[in-house]
Amino acid sequence: MLGYRFTRYTPEKDERSPFEKLFDIFMELLTYTSGDVDEAIDWLRELDKEYKLTDENYTIDDFIEDLKKKGFIDDGTGKKGQGPGSGYGMTAKSEQVIRQRSLEQIFGKMKRSNSANHRTGKTGLGDEPTPETRDFQFGDRIEQIDFTESMRNAQVNHGVSDFHMTENDLVVRENEYKTQASTVLMIDLSHSMILYGEDRITPAKKVAMALAEMIRRKYPKDTLDIVVFGNDAWQVSLKDLPYLEVGPYHTNTVAGLELSMDLLRRRKNPNKQIFMITDGKPSCIKINGEYYKNSMGLDERIVNKTLNLAVQCRKAKIPITTFMIARDPYLQGFIREFTEANKGKAFYTGLSGLGDFIFEDYERNRRRNTR
Repeated sequence: MLGYRFTRYTPEKDERSPFEKLFDIFMELLTYTSGDVDEAIDWLRELDKEYKLTDENYTIDDFIEDLKKKGFIDDGTGKKGQGPGSGYGMTAKSEQVIRQRSLEQIFGKMKRSNSANHRTGKTGLGDEPTPETRDFQFGDRIEQIDFTESMRNAQVNHGVSDFHMTENDLVVRENEYKTQASTVLMIDLSHSMILYGEDRITPAKKVAMALAEMIRRKYPKDTLDIVVFGNDAWQVSLKDLPYLEVGPYHTNTVAGLELSMDLLRRRKNPNKQIFMITDGKPSCIKINGEYYKNSMGLDERIVNKTLNLAVQCRKAKIPITTFMIARDPYLQGFIREFTEANKGKAFYTGLSGLGDFIFEDYERNRRRNTR
């Protein structure tokens, strides 16, 4: 037995241009700084001092000029900017790149689906014909009839000289039934998402951007609404995702669920679902227009209202999949009770596997909820 053989490690030569090398780092920094270009540049300069990212042939200032020429930043007119002269801002082009990078980091590189929908393995009234035909049956709709094939049958069965068509000549082309889904992604912006020196909001944002980009590319007929919640809940657009920041908020899960249900009621798709990314217990509700908050333990008043909404979602056939970014046993116990009330799913996960869990469950829910 020879055992292990050791040889000298020769790293592969990085063939990327100086701009491409810095660009990868810069895009990652933009996610961490919630789209603050000036702060990201400051961080990049600090990294350059420590790790010698550039040389005299290509400096950080050269990189900034290239970013402007290529349309990735502008002179303060982006989301974070307050107008010309206030610093640099992100453009729509850089927002798109951040979503694309999140998709590749979390889900891997995916090819665009030609069908743009999930197949269910069932046939029926759908939007893509299959090669198979069958005899016409009473109750079939006229648009299902394959008239070309039916006329060919009539010619074969009755001849050209006495051409006529009967019910026995008719055949129906089966259509492949495809599902569409309406999803609401809830993101917790409470202060606990950055407590104890652990950044939980950045991975949560990456997952949200990756999921949104996946749906936009692979399932363009689906709908995705994004709801963020702290003391209150509000809807954000896809382009707002890179800029999300944690606030000095408690966790009003009830407000998030109420808004999510309201959004899903407006959707006509039969398949509806909620994904909720959170790291803490519900600690806030509104009673008669006033905030009722309790950060100490699980408040029965808040918990009961949250569980009641979980039951309402179950009755409305809206499953909730909760991604719990916390290891506290008593918090996990609440999530188990919440999941039981909704008959949904819960994952107790570290940050690294969050995207894989969401992708897996998104696909599974779409395949299952086909009626």
